[in-house]
Amino acid sequence: MSTKKILVTGAAGQIGSAFWAAQGDCADLRLADLDISGLPASAERISLDITDPARCLEACEGIHTVIHLAADPNADADFMTSLLPVNIIGTYNMLTAAKAQGCKRFIFASSAQAIEGYPKDVQVHEHMAPRPGNHYGVSKAFGEALASLHANDGQMTTIAVRIANVATFQPGETHSPRDVAAFISVRDVVALLGNCVNAELSGYHVVHGVSDNRYKRLSIDTTKKVVGYTPLDDAFRILEGRVQSD
Repeated sequence: MSTKKILVTGAAGQIGSAFWAAQGDCADLRLADLDISGLPASAERISLDITDPARCLEACEGIHTVIHLAADPNADADFMTSLLPVNIIGTYNMLTAAKAQGCKRFIFASSAQAIEGYPKDVQVHEHMAPRPGNHYGVSKAFGEALASLHANDGQMTTIAVRIANVATFQPGETHSPRDVAAFISVRDVVALLGNCVNAELSGYHVVHGVSDNRYKRLSIDTTKKVVGYTPLDDAFRILEGRVQSD
């Protein structure tokens, strides 16, 4: 992990918690969330409402890399009362603050919902434009576009990570074909974010967050090349009771 200081927003959520827990003492982290009571007292913590531009500026001070996970993750969230202020204005505030504070890298947690408008039998590749299937996906497509805009002057590298179905599957369970094809394990998403932090990159990139499933809703061919992603898990193998160890 990079020794440069990393801000993790949404650090109390599922992905954020797994990410900082996996780092141990190997990374210099600032953990931010609305409620920091669940974050380790030994860590640098900051209470952050991403709808407050001033707090976003404060959170980004002295930061090299931002991992922006904070969002309303509910695919059925109301647009006007939640998706607009949190996922859209909040992402705008964070990208603007990161640029103003001289941050060098911004990793944006996009979603497979940003491409869910493509037919289910179409595998989506990293170069394909967003095609949201709901308003939540629209909010993530907005974040991708804004991240691209903020990379144009070459001062900050931005990466949109289209994270799919973060889940814990157990052998013998039954899941929808879509959820199996879009599965990503917790350890794979943590590894992917770590690779996004450390990869030698400039400009704007889209990478895909799915495990090495036998069939993948999102292709990871370019993701493997761009950030060196080597997922360990396969939803089909897990459900069949054949799990790969580290």
